[in-house]
Amino acid sequence: MDEPLVVAEEEIGQRLDLWLKSRFPDYSRTYFQSLIEKKLVLLNGKLAPKRTKLSAGDEIEVEFAITEEIKANPEDIPLEILFEDSALLAINKPAGMVVHPAPGHPNKTFVNALLFHLKKAPTEDAVRPGIVHRLDKDTSGILLAAKTPQSHEDMVNSFANRHVKKTYLAIVNGNPGVTQTIDVPIGRDPKNRQKMAVTSRGKRAISHVKRLDFDGEKSLVEVDIETGRTHQIRVHLNYIKTPIIGDSIYGNKKINEKWKAERQMLHAYKLSLPHPTTKETLSFRASPPKDFKKLCNPELLLELT
Repeated sequence: MDEPLVVAEEEIGQRLDLWLKSRFPDYSRTYFQSLIEKKLVLLNGKLAPKRTKLSAGDEIEVEFAITEEIKANPEDIPLEILFEDSALLAINKPAGMVVHPAPGHPNKTFVNALLFHLKKAPTEDAVRPGIVHRLDKDTSGILLAAKTPQSHEDMVNSFANRHVKKTYLAIVNGNPGVTQTIDVPIGRDPKNRQKMAVTSRGKRAISHVKRLDFDGEKSLVEVDIETGRTHQIRVHLNYIKTPIIGDSIYGNKKINEKWKAERQMLHAYKLSLPHPTTKETLSFRASPPKDFKKLCNPELLLELT
């Protein structure tokens, strides 16, 4: 599911299917009714009938499916492949690549590239064929895809049961200290429902931060996450007053301009999980992109990659 959409005050009382149609006018009510029936729409984290009347603040998550109205076509987009076998594919996703097609991003996504790479035609399955997790558009790093339905199910279970270990690199403004664990809940920002924030009404979120380098102004940090809340690392690092450089939502505009950072300096650096077939532990490591490396101590990055 994508990041939730939020029902506004003036939309109170609308039916779920009609509300979706109003938000995405290029698609029919029948299309959204089909998504609801396929259990691809959640209301406040739960399944809901299409006739459900909405309240202000309700959160709707939609996973767009491939139909005649929204297709994912194979596109010859180069992929930096870290690992591939008959069960799964691991790539180093570049910053700027959207993971899957949706209104506003119909092509040039990872799914389009994956379809071409696997030489598969579009199906009636969800628009993320084999996608088991996601990265924000402007976050670079390790992204996985399953190549069979069984491996997809096994990998989804591994993520759900926290058998997947993920480590990120981030460049932040300031000094977060040598190590610290951030254990504060994250939920919708009550002042801006399009953002996330630390709030007592949120869900528990745990991030372990380790400083790798500090040059007097900015730090290179390693972040291990135990939970996978929306924008978790970005929100947590901002909460301890060391926002990620380049973050246009949670960062500092003047700092971003100073370092000429056009996207958040966040990179999915390492990932390990049990192989879906053999159950042996697989471990991947992805080198950061050029814009990230420009802001780091090159000798230290050489040790990391």
